[in-house]
Amino acid sequence: MLRRSLALPVTMTLCASLAAPLAMASSHREAPFITGMPKVDGTDFYMFRSYESGREDYVTLIANYLPLQDAYGGPNYFALDDKAVYEIHIDNDGDAREDLTYQFHFNRNSKDATVDVDGKDVPVPLINIGPVTGNDSSNQNVQQTFTVKLIEGDRRKGHAMNLTQAGSGSQVFVKPLDNIGNKSISDYATYADNFIYDVTIPDCPKPGRLFVGQRKDGFVVNLGEVFDLVNLNPLGARDSRSNAIGDKNVTSLALEVPSSCLTGGNSVIGGWTTASVRQARILNPAPQGSALTGSTKAKGASVEGGAYTQVSRLGNPLVNEVVIGLPDKDRFNASEPKDDTQFASYVTNPSLPALVQVLFNVPAPHTPRNDLVTVFLTGVPGVTQLPTVTASEMLRLNTAIPATAAGSQSDLGVAGGDFAGFPNGRRPIDDVVDIALTAAEGYLCGADLNGSDAGGEIGSCGDQDSQVNGGAIVNDGAKPDPADYLTTFPYLNTPLPGANNP
Repeated sequence: MLRRSLALPVTMTLCASLAAPLAMASSHREAPFITGMPKVDGTDFYMFRSYESGREDYVTLIANYLPLQDAYGGPNYFALDDKAVYEIHIDNDGDAREDLTYQFHFNRNSKDATVDVDGKDVPVPLINIGPVTGNDSSNQNVQQTFTVKLIEGDRRKGHAMNLTQAGSGSQVFVKPLDNIGNKSISDYATYADNFIYDVTIPDCPKPGRLFVGQRKDGFVVNLGEVFDLVNLNPLGARDSRSNAIGDKNVTSLALEVPSSCLTGGNSVIGGWTTASVRQARILNPAPQGSALTGSTKAKGASVEGGAYTQVSRLGNPLVNEVVIGLPDKDRFNASEPKDDTQFASYVTNPSLPALVQVLFNVPAPHTPRNDLVTVFLTGVPGVTQLPTVTASEMLRLNTAIPATAAGSQSDLGVAGGDFAGFPNGRRPIDDVVDIALTAAEGYLCGADLNGSDAGGEIGSCGDQDSQVNGGAIVNDGAKPDPADYLTTFPYLNTPLPGANNP
């Protein structure tokens, strides 16, 4: 069988499993059940070699939650759920089970600040009663703190150890306030930098870094036109007509870990993020706990109990949003990678290329899509495939490939000749929509990375062993702007303010 060689250098091969090659957007409101639980709705997962100067031996993991935040969304803004657990999982041996889990727990603390109104102390409705800085939080009425555990082995039964602040040894970290506006927080970028922590990671010889807080959403997508029956010119010139979420913020859980503390004897790792809530919830018809009424027993609006149950899952961008069929979206969010063979038909016989063919007369690759099975479910042999091959959806990163400096990165990642980008992991700048659409339309059909001797055969598209559509770049009409990202940890930009005051 004739196979097309991409002839990529061995050290710069297409190392990512083009995971989620059909993804067209980040995972915003992607399944029926999760639309009602935005605090635990995972929107994006990034995993890449750090490209900040001097941090080349580190991997950055970023899990974004709570989508489509309008900066003016007060008075409560966007706290995370203190009755849920948020997790970042790493598989470093290929059995599609987590070997390492970073587990985040949050706690909301309120001062119940009051003001004197004609001799009566009345609680205020705001989360701050004056300006706040990184060194002075006395005017802050509500604060959210969190802890992070490293769990080795099973996420619920494994050995759990706390990450601590380097130096003080404290196990408690503080989440900054969201960007209310510059009257409340005059210099938000400087303020937020106070909440970047150097952390001691158990069983890791070097410290990492940690930040949890609001960021400007770095994902770029022409969202409205995508969901209007893919109302695009997919084979036209790449342009920047519309980034539908360019004015939105998001909440990031960002962790930078030495590469050697993530890998398991080889350079490839797989990662994904999940959120879980308690299995049972009882609503309280009469919530209590008020300084005004004099109640001494705080009883919230609900009581949660039972085992933690997973309600959100995200590895590659928007697998659940545009790849998984509507009947199985909630099932996917509750599933684990080890059980992904149940979703295999969505990869071998994807619906999106067929839809594009109907709408635009762009030929769909033949099925079964063996190319997508390799890059999406098993990894590319000799490149992103872990020692044990278990068909599973997760973002894969070859940590042996050096990071590309920020100024030299291509937003097309591997398709643009930048092999440190998506789908070799994912960086904030990577235009995963265009890259994924291009793969979905047959860019890798019959590809052989470095020749068969290097073990880089991708697989055919049915009986097709060459690129479909001439290897054209498929696009959605939205492009990332490098100026919209930081070149240092946590990489996603300062969030948009709720108000700009003189």
